[in-house]
Amino acid sequence: MKTIKKIGIDIFSGAGGLSLGAENAGIKIGLAVEKDVSAAKTFSRNHPGVNILCEDITQIDPLLHIKQPPFIVFGGPPCQGFSLSNTKTRTSENINNKLFNEFVRFVKELQPEWFLFENVEGITTFNKGETVRIIKECFREIGYETTEDVLYASDYGVPQHRNRFIMVGNRLGKSFEFPKKAEYTVSVEEAISDLPDLSNGDKFSELPYKKSIEEVGIYAKTMRSNSETAQQNLVSKNEDYVVERYKHIKQGQNWRAIPEELMTNYANLENCHSGIYKRLDSAIPSVVISNYRKNMLIHPFQDRGLSVREAARLQSFPDNFVFEGTLMHVQQQIGNAVPPLLAEAIFKKILTY
Repeated sequence: MKTIKKIGIDIFSGAGGLSLGAENAGIKIGLAVEKDVSAAKTFSRNHPGVNILCEDITQIDPLLHIKQPPFIVFGGPPCQGFSLSNTKTRTSENINNKLFNEFVRFVKELQPEWFLFENVEGITTFNKGETVRIIKECFREIGYETTEDVLYASDYGVPQHRNRFIMVGNRLGKSFEFPKKAEYTVSVEEAISDLPDLSNGDKFSELPYKKSIEEVGIYAKTMRSNSETAQQNLVSKNEDYVVERYKHIKQGQNWRAIPEELMTNYANLENCHSGIYKRLDSAIPSVVISNYRKNMLIHPFQDRGLSVREAARLQSFPDNFVFEGTLMHVQQQIGNAVPPLLAEAIFKKILTY
């Protein structure tokens, strides 16, 4: 007798990091919603057969688009207004902060057994914690018991120190506990050392791996899956003066290692964010892969920015996952994504209840 897979609905899906984690855990994606055209194309390419609505979520009636009640609804509403790094628009009036109401609406109308809501860590301190209290209350009012925490991706096999706020809820009266941490962390070197050597501005859609499958560790083996070559070896073209700055920065260092005479275009160096011009330390998990082009994250051994495939590896996207859109759009999709391995760990734990 064929087992019927549990159905998941992914809203604010982006490129599909959460969906990939859900699928790897054994959940079938029944519907996705994503307004950004490039991200929706990426989702479609990598989740063939899934109905994705590239529309304004406020205009969607979810009951018109599903064939069977979902087991779980999951997603992460745009979080710019909640982010600690965004001081200009981090207010209760920011329209993006209202979009979690759409998440609540989908849960209320679809009545899944479970939901997973993710956001930036900054949501925990926004309005002195009042925002999270309100979200919990919204779900309690529609019959869901919730558990929330800030999880670190590096604790779940992702080669990146990335922290995300995760709230899991259910209407079954069950008390959820987050999955246990992995017993090891994956370093940058373990994650990307088999990927091709590149130069500033290189654009190679496909290149051979630098190491054979027998020469790499468990993480790289998993990421390579059935891929014969490394795809999307795309590096932003930086100006020569930027590359010259890179040469002064050792692993783990940032812009402060650059001689002042090379930074004269900055009016006030003290206003520089600690995350810019950061060369990755090969021996530990990466710093956060957010807007890695804008922050000018530097390859640990080469004087250039990260390639698309390297950034995807550090987010735990497998090599057969191909991103659609311009280079800038692709970089943003990767930076915005929930690491699939982190998502997979949470979904697997949910499925044990």
